[in-house]
Formats: sequence, structure tokens, C-alpha cells
Amino acid sequence: MKKIFALLLALCMVFALAACGQQAAPAEKPAEQPTEAPVEQPAETPAEQPTEAPAEETPVMSYAEYAAAAVDAPVVIEAYVQATQSWWNDQITVYAQDQDGAYFIYNMACSEEDAAKLVPGQKIRVTGFKGEWAGEVEIVDGSFEFVDGDSYIAEPVDATDAWGSVDMINYMNQLVLFKGVTVEAYDESGAAFAYKDPEGKTDDLYFKVTKGDTTYEFCVEFYLCGKDSDVYKSVENLKVGDVIDLKGFLYWYEGPNLQATGVKPADPEIDPKDELTFMSYGEYAAAAVDDPVTILACVQATQSWWNDQITVYAADPDGAYFIYNMACSEEDAAKLMQGQWILVNGFKSEWAGEVEIADATFEFVDATPYVAEPVDATAAWGTDDMAKFMNQLVSFKGVTVGAYDESGAAFAYKDPEGKTDDLYFKVSKDGTTYEFCVEFYLCGKDTDVYKAVENLKVGDVIDLEGFLYWYEGPNLQATAVK
Repeated sequence: MKKIFALLLALCMVFALAACGQQAAPAEKPAEQPTEAPVEQPAETPAEQPTEAPAEETPVMSYAEYAAAAVDAPVVIEAYVQATQSWWNDQITVYAQDQDGAYFIYNMACSEEDAAKLVPGQKIRVTGFKGEWAGEVEIVDGSFEFVDGDSYIAEPVDATDAWGSVDMINYMNQLVLFKGVTVEAYDESGAAFAYKDPEGKTDDLYFKVTKGDTTYEFCVEFYLCGKDSDVYKSVENLKVGDVIDLKGFLYWYEGPNLQATGVKPADPEIDPKDELTFMSYGEYAAAAVDDPVTILACVQATQSWWNDQITVYAADPDGAYFIYNMACSEEDAAKLMQGQWILVNGFKSEWAGEVEIADATFEFVDATPYVAEPVDATAAWGTDDMAKFMNQLVSFKGVTVGAYDESGAAFAYKDPEGKTDDLYFKVSKDGTTYEFCVEFYLCGKDTDVYKAVENLKVGDVIDLEGFLYWYEGPNLQATAVK
């Protein structure tokens, strides 16, 4: 019986173990039971059901938008090729411009075949990133496509007036001119230029030029203008002291670093005044009253414009002129700034001793401004020599304020209620007293000189500055009191 019972017990254990084995994980997972759920999307997405929206095409920027973009921002511009550096390694560097500005496109992707088509005037659309290196703003990592249509070749812009000023940066990458610059010794050797590669002459050529107090180091970029180019040869022939005109692209390397494309002896500066016919101051002074006169002078100050007329205080290095009620539009009146040359036709006139030009017309003359310094006329005080300074900007030093009238006041208003007219005062020196004024239409009540005269006290000792108008004697039209 024990054997039968043992046998039955063994069979039950076998069946129990078999039942437990069906619930345990198999040693190897069958292939038809993957560890991850199958991906529901098909192996190939149908074309009509894209997984991502197509990227919008970046619009072409204006030059202003490009200039405002941040460094490293993506940019898309359209511009016209002006020149290129040598193609190499499927890349090319392009100088480009449009009518509003210029671009330096560094190492743009380009096949050799396409490089041959990048001729001056060709329009291209460039996609890349705005970069900056040592101050030079450029487009990097660029690619391009040709744009059919119009062509544009920029004329060189004369940037001479910006020489030595912060305004130079406004011309970055443009084709510019600098006129009348002087060649300096490049280094201690005294030579006018230096090769980057003096043996092979297969690299850049450097030189220095000066105008005024500012000297710049410029170059001939070899991959733009090689040793067989006219400009390379011209720089090799420079002598220290040569005065030259330069043309080139205004690259920037820690400051302006023109990549020259043209060098020639400077054109002689033509003073526009030399082409005009007019009287010298001596001839004007010798002319009779009522004679027709033509003078060339620089505006020093003006009275208020009214009724298409303006009164002008003018001067040249030899003398001064008072031009009374000259015909002038309101628009032109705004341009009659201090230092502006004008050619004046009118008639010599005299009124109460004042010599002036009447019935005048004028035209603007573009020439280097002239602003007269005040002439110290103190030594002429109380003498006939005062007349020699008529209409000039003068100073009188150490004069004493007197009572203007029996009221004992130091000054008087011509219009005491509205204070919209001249202001009178009297000053003395060495026994001679003159009555002077602040001419309201020259220096109104809001000016420093008007307020200064209102604050005068009898006995004040002052220095005066102004235009020596004449009214039955010297009648300074004061512009400063201290």
C-alpha cells in the first residue's frame, strides 16, 4: 500500500509542476512576440501626407533690413556683383552692391563654371548668415542663384569728406574714392609700400596714406587685383610724398582698410571761386555809391527772413559786407548757414553812414566754408579808425556800462511792452561813449546776449562782441556780452 501511495503522490507532483511551467516565461521569446509594440505608421509615408509642414521660404531683405539684422542671423539678399576674388575650392568671395548699400560675401559656395558668370552687373540672390570679423560685416556660409533681369554697376562714391571721422564706417564695402591723399613711408625702411610676399610677389601689397591728421594703411588685395593689374603696378611705383586719388572697396579690418582697385596722381583741386567773376573787397570798397557790384563772400549771420527778403552779414578774408533785404525764398533762407559762400549781385548803397549792398540777388557757391574770427577793435575806440571795421565782426574789451537815460536804467527797450524789438544800451571807454544795441531780428529776446543786456547794471565793466553796423557813427549790433 505504501508503494501505491508513493506512486500516486509522485504522479500528482509531476502534474502540478507541469501546470506551473505553463505560467512561467519561456527561456527564449518566440519571434512572433516582439518586445515593442509594432509601429502603426507605414514604412513609407505617402507623399500627400507629409510628416512636417514645408519650411517657408525666407523673403529677400532690403539693405536696411540686412543692416539691422543681428550677427549670426540668417539673411537673404539680392544684389549686383561688382567684383570677385579668385575662385578656389568651389568657393568665391564677392563684392556686391544694390542702390542702397554694399555687401561683402565671403567664400560663397560656387562651381567653377558659375564663377565665370559672376561678372560685374550680374544680379544674384544670396542666402547665408550675417557675420562679423575684426569689424568687417559680411555674409558667410552663403549659397546663391542667378537672378535674371536688370543689371547695375555702382559708381564710386566720393568719401573724402569722411576721412578721419566716424562717418567712414557708413561706406563699408562700397566702391569709394579718396581724393588728394599723400603717400607716407610704410615702415622704417622709408619705402612707400611693402610686399606681404616680397620674393614671389604672390600676395597682398601694403601702403600708407595721409590726409589731414589721419593716416590709414590700405592694400592691394592680391586675389582681387594681382601683380599684373594696373593698380598693383601703380602702387609699386609710388614715392613717399606723392599726392594721389584712390579708388577701391572699403573693406574693414579694425578700421578702414581700402582694397584698392585704382590709383592715379591727384586731380588738381579746382576752387569753384576761381571760375567766377567778382570784385575783390578792395574793388568793392573803391566803387561809387549806386554802382552795380558783384561780390563773393561767406555768410556770417542773417536777420530774420520776411516777405521773400533777408539781410545778411557776410565776410571774406579781406573785409565785410552788409547786404540789406536781399531777394531770397524761404527755402533758400534756411540754407544761408554760417560759412556758406554766396555770389551777390546788387548796387552799392549808403544810408546814415552805413555802406551796404541793396537790391541784391544771390546764388550759392560750393566751396570750403569761411568763418571770420572777431577782430579786436578796442584800440580804435573813439577814433576815426573805427570806420575801418565797418560791418566786421569785432570785439571791444573793458568798456563801462553807463545810464541809458535820465531814468538811470542801464538799458532801454524800443518796445517796452512786448519786448519784440531792439534793446539799447550805452558804454564808455577813455571819455568816449557809444550807443549800441541788440538787433532783435539778429538776436531775439530768447538769446543769451539779449538776456545779458537785460541784466546789466550801471558801472559794469564788460567785453562786447558783434557786427559793427554804422548809424551816424559806430552802432555795434551786439552778439555777445560778458
